[in-house]
Amino acid sequence: MSAEPIMRKIKTVAVMGSGAVGSYFIWGLSEKLGENLWVIADGERRERYQRDGIHINDKCFSLHLRTPIEAKGVDLLLIAMKYDALLHSLEEIKKIADDHTIVMTLLNGVDSEAIVGKIIGEEHMVYSLMQIASQRKGNRITFAPERTPGVFFGEKDGTISGRIDALTDLFENSEIHYCVCHDIVQEIWKKMAFNVSMNLPQAIVGCPVGAFGVSEHMANLRWHLRDEVCRVAAARGIDISELSEIEKIKCPSLPSSKYSTLQDLEAGRHTEIEMFAGTLIRIGKQYHVATPFCEFAYETIKALEEKNDGLYSECSEWSELLI
Repeated sequence: MSAEPIMRKIKTVAVMGSGAVGSYFIWGLSEKLGENLWVIADGERRERYQRDGIHINDKCFSLHLRTPIEAKGVDLLLIAMKYDALLHSLEEIKKIADDHTIVMTLLNGVDSEAIVGKIIGEEHMVYSLMQIASQRKGNRITFAPERTPGVFFGEKDGTISGRIDALTDLFENSEIHYCVCHDIVQEIWKKMAFNVSMNLPQAIVGCPVGAFGVSEHMANLRWHLRDEVCRVAAARGIDISELSEIEKIKCPSLPSSKYSTLQDLEAGRHTEIEMFAGTLIRIGKQYHVATPFCEFAYETIKALEEKNDGLYSECSEWSELLI
């Protein structure tokens, strides 16, 4: 049996996406990597970043920008964009990834590794997830570093490989909080359960997270949705029946907190409902697992997106009440 190739030290890192997750790595690795930390940008986005930089926790960061072609051969590619943007960025990812490039998709959901791995090869992928609570206004991102769990990662088969050692060495002595997981796939599905069961009811009702602790009805919605995620995961041989640590806490964030789906709706942006309920419904159908609560959440949030888009605006002009 041949020995595992020695993994070389990670010297260059490229970040695709500068929202909450991407900003966390820009903030956490800038001092350690300096000009070897790149942000992928082209066209108008590049011009905007050159002009304005990005503000993270009230500090303006000047970014080291690279086009996908300029970033080819980077040691580590961190994909931190929204789910719908991922599907439009696969060709750019192909331009960046070289034979030795490690790729981590830090999106929510359960299928981003498979999507990217299909394009560039599963051998590039280290499975990962992020836990961060943040607020975004324009190009200003704020989060509490001391309360941010950070990045969780591991090999799909649970081994501690040379790649895992290289990543640990990168994050050590930086501002990044990290955790190596021996069953990262299970952890990804547990986060999916958290997001579907907490994110979606909050977005539909428009309430702060503290409502889950005081409302029987919000709690019921939460547990019905979580049960559907558990049953879909079980159909794939993944047991997430035990609550994750964040789910065991009665109110995992500040009572006034709002998760990403509600933040998107309130800002008039489209949400990641396709990644959450849409993916779960699709996988449920593959395994003949019913997901009625997820289907209701999906249709409701899509309708709220349409409302934000102005699709129903002309209806308000009707003067006759239909009975």
